[in-house]
Amino acid sequence: MNPSRPLRTAAAALLTATALLALTACGSSEADSGGRGAGGTVDIRIPDPGNSGVLALGKKDGSLDKALAKVGATVRWTGSAGPFAPAAQAMNADQLDIATGSITSGITSLAQRPGFKFFTAVAPDAAGEGILVKNGSGITSVKDLVGRKVAVNQGGTGEYLLLKALAKAGVPADAVERVYLRPDQTAAVFNAGKVDAWAVWATYAVAEIGGGKAHFVADGAAIGSDNYSLNAVRTGFAEQHPAIVEALYRYLHDASVKEKRDPAAYLNVFTDVGPTAVTGKAKEVQTAFTREGGTVDPITAEDIERFEAVAGFYAEQKVTTEKVDVAAHLLDIGKLK
Repeated sequence: MNPSRPLRTAAAALLTATALLALTACGSSEADSGGRGAGGTVDIRIPDPGNSGVLALGKKDGSLDKALAKVGATVRWTGSAGPFAPAAQAMNADQLDIATGSITSGITSLAQRPGFKFFTAVAPDAAGEGILVKNGSGITSVKDLVGRKVAVNQGGTGEYLLLKALAKAGVPADAVERVYLRPDQTAAVFNAGKVDAWAVWATYAVAEIGGGKAHFVADGAAIGSDNYSLNAVRTGFAEQHPAIVEALYRYLHDASVKEKRDPAAYLNVFTDVGPTAVTGKAKEVQTAFTREGGTVDPITAEDIERFEAVAGFYAEQKVTTEKVDVAAHLLDIGKLK
């Protein structure tokens, strides 16, 4: 959903279970099953957006509910936004209707009998994702990662960025030790020096770069990343309520265009203090990344080619056992009305 670029070791099972509990914390009422809410409106279940991004502002100022009311829908905020893998499982279990993730985490989730489809695309974040290293680490190129430890989230953006960077630099994948960690637990490990680098995206990189502690040794542009951000919808919901999905797309597109023009207006929506606030240099870093980033758009034929390239790369790198057919799990926004 492009929420300010705000997506696993043996801990993977724990992550999935924990995130699913968060996503389903609202219970299993009729409204929670995607049914009719008060006054006959359709409830659309979306993870709470937190303190930044287009959905956060839409929640605060009521503009999202106003846009969806025109097609007989209202948002039911469910749990909180987080990694795509557990969100995909929640959609598969009819506990969530909308989620955001990268094409990389999307591909690994599509390999698991998916009950969702992607309906929008945001171009890869050339500036806000990459291989993060601490200032003064002595790592000045991707080739310097040989023999070192790099933190990644398994099967998602981090693992993709590292493998893609290594392939482009001509470095064998097994020449670098991948350390599988949850993204929200990696900063402490990275700052303690227990890993030498972190393959990461803006959601987590902004604080490190803004704090003057780290920088990208290779960003998305240098890596040649095709890591799109996508919005997914539960298949059953899209089939029953195509006009609502189209209206949500239109809102997200228009809001993302405004966010790109004025990123600061979409930061610290509910509070400018505390752990969810982006302040100081980090705020400057985030606004710069957002200005350079993409907007929420329909999925084009060119996008699909790049999705398929990522799926092929994942199969070659044995992240997936076979090439996932991404095109079979996409919706054409223009045909939903």
